[in-house]
Formats: sequence, structure tokens, C-alpha cells
Amino acid sequence: MSYCPEHLKYTKDHEWVEKTGDRRVRVGITDFAQKQLGDLVFVDVPTVGRTLEAGELIGTVESVKSVSDLYAPVSGRVTALNPELEGEPELVNTDSYGDGWIAEIEIAGTGALTGLLDAAQYKEHLAAEEE
Repeated sequence: MSYCPEHLKYTKDHEWVEKTGDRRVRVGITDFAQKQLGDLVFVDVPTVGRTLEAGELIGTVESVKSVSDLYAPVSGRVTALNPELEGEPELVNTDSYGDGWIAEIEIAGTGALTGLLDAAQYKEHLAAEEE
């Protein structure tokens, strides 16, 4: 089973969310997702300032095997992108929950994290997906 840090929230589309401030979150793809994709060669992400709706297509990650869509895990405004990914997309493979983060979002509304899965729920989702 893939590693799932307990302090993060997750989506069924394999994105993770980490609260970094009062209304700010950092997002990326899970260890499970990066393993499924294989070696990443390109990460296409939203632009800073773009307003997103939860579930909206926001970019793609491209590996030597395939291209996979990225979805906004929460509604809000993109406030930062990981500048390291442009030259080193493989950071997502080597440190998906750390240096491989993708974007930071200022969340819209107080209930933005409500519909996300905790680590135990995400692990159950992975187990059901593998059946």
C-alpha cells in the first residue's frame, strides 16, 4: 500500500491537500499516483491568479508512460506554483509530499476541506480501487 501522511487530506482523484495557513493550502499528487504514472517528464499547472472550482481540470502531469489530468481539490485562487517543477518534474516522483508539491491555493469559503478524505478514508479508497 502507498504511503499516506496522516496530516493531509486527499481526493479520490489522487491529489493531496495540506493546510499551510489560515486560508491557504498546498496541493500535489499522491505517492500512489506518481507510482502509477512512472517517471515524470513534464508538469503543466494553472497560472498564478487563476480562480478554480473544486473538481475542475487544472493541468496535466506527463510521464514516459502517459499523460494524466490534474483536478483542483478545492475551490479558490492559485497563489503560487512550485518553481522547481519546470526544470525538475521528477521531484514529484522522489518527494511527492514534500519538494514535489504542485501549487498553493487560497481557499474560497470555510468548508473547502469538508468533502476531502482523511488518510484512513483514502487508504480504504485505494484498497477498493485495487479490487
